[in-house]
Amino acid sequence: MLPPRIYRISLYSLIFLIIFFLSSILAYHMVLKGELVTVPDLIGKTLEEARQVLGSKRLSIVQTGIQFDRQWERGRIIFTEPPPGSKLNINGMVKVILSAGREKVITPRLIGEDFTSIGQILEDAGVVRGLISNVHYSRRAAGKIMAQNPQYQEEVGRGTAISILVCEGEREESYLMPDLIGKKAEVVIPWLRSLNFKVEDVRDTYYPGLSSGIIIKQSPHQGYMIQKNYPITLEVSK
Repeated sequence: MLPPRIYRISLYSLIFLIIFFLSSILAYHMVLKGELVTVPDLIGKTLEEARQVLGSKRLSIVQTGIQFDRQWERGRIIFTEPPPGSKLNINGMVKVILSAGREKVITPRLIGEDFTSIGQILEDAGVVRGLISNVHYSRRAAGKIMAQNPQYQEEVGRGTAISILVCEGEREESYLMPDLIGKKAEVVIPWLRSLNFKVEDVRDTYYPGLSSGIIIKQSPHQGYMIQKNYPITLEVSK
């Protein structure tokens, strides 16, 4: 058995080593906790690509959701928390949301519709107007849509552009659509009809601060080339 003095010295030394070891661990974790790194830009990366980037910065990642997105394909990161450029402690967590791709919608039927009246149809279907082409064809009324691409009832991403082919009727002289905005309807409409232009639809719309009878919207727009049998739509203040 060790002498009491040597035993006490050994015991004190052991206690000192334990305290020193625990203090070192605590100090190490305090240093790590206080060290900050910059969150990198992960937008557009896959989850695995982001994990590798964050791993090099001693950060971790967790997926917190998925949602439709028009820009990024399915599986790409579209949102991070904290955002890129933020400061985060070492061993911190970056939360991300992944793209589910574009929401799918069904293309509407545009063939046979008047070109000037498809705005609401496109909006209701979740698509937009794309390239517009024109062709002369005597068996269809001017302004009618003859073809579309993508076709009717195709499944496409929300916001897809629909290209259309518009009939111009029989080949005849074209005219440059004038600017009618701000002019009096009671003067403009008889004038157009006296020249054999087709004023097909006149809609009354309340417009605050403007007296009644003033043209506030026109279709086709100023500068558009039309024939006399092309339907003209006007919105007039009431």
